[in-house]
Amino acid sequence: MKVVLFCGGLGMRMREGAASAPKPMAMIGDRPLLWHVMRYYAHFGHKDFILCLGYGAAAVKDYFLHYDETLSNDFTLTMGGRDVRLFATDITDWNITFIDTGLGATIGERLMRVRRHVEGEEMFLANYADTLTDAPLPAMIDRFRASTATASLLAVPVQSTHHVIDIDESDQVSRVRPIRELMQWENGGYFVLRPEIFEELREGEDMVPHAFDRLLPQRRLMAQRYTGFWRAADTFKDRAELEQLYHSASCPWMLWDANRHSGAPIPAPLGVGIHPPTGTDVPALIH
Repeated sequence: MKVVLFCGGLGMRMREGAASAPKPMAMIGDRPLLWHVMRYYAHFGHKDFILCLGYGAAAVKDYFLHYDETLSNDFTLTMGGRDVRLFATDITDWNITFIDTGLGATIGERLMRVRRHVEGEEMFLANYADTLTDAPLPAMIDRFRASTATASLLAVPVQSTHHVIDIDESDQVSRVRPIRELMQWENGGYFVLRPEIFEELREGEDMVPHAFDRLLPQRRLMAQRYTGFWRAADTFKDRAELEQLYHSASCPWMLWDANRHSGAPIPAPLGVGIHPPTGTDVPALIH
């Protein structure tokens, strides 16, 4: 199944000085975020990638044009370095298509501009290039295939570490609790899409919320709730936490690496929900 990845964001909250690389090229260990996302999909057999490039496109192209397999694979070196024999490889059987989708394009516009590369597909995968998870992708695809939905997204608990407060009529705080206790859900990406999504996309708009809003009255937007590992690398703090996990060899998302994956069983999705077809902003999902 083809995988469309959105790689053209500025990543202003993660930029260091005059760095020109896009956020998906921020390093986690020896490899960029983008590589970790791609390895997740490749682990489940999905190795045909379409990269929607924008800001920092040259950095993405250069990285793969000069890819060094020895950074993440064991090997034997002989003849003073003239002969390198790899025990395994990462990307030898990957097919990667690089498409410039514009500097200021929205996610929806980027998807529109790679439409011809997924034509003829019964369904395809799409995702942001800076979010990591250990969600059970095959189960997500099976649930989507059995539905009549046009789009499916991974719904994850709100990741904020802030607290919310309840205030009584006399302005006294009556309760303090983590935002996560509100049981609200946020869009975690890891989309599964049918080609009908292109009928809902428009120039100057985005996929979320504009195209997805059009699916709501028809009940064609599916949410697969997941409470296992999911992280978005939006800030330096997020990246530092992922780096810490990497260097402690406790990386739930690295399902392909027995030396770094924590080995904990992957929680099953809580179920499939459909967004309410009303204008309500209540983020809870209905079975």
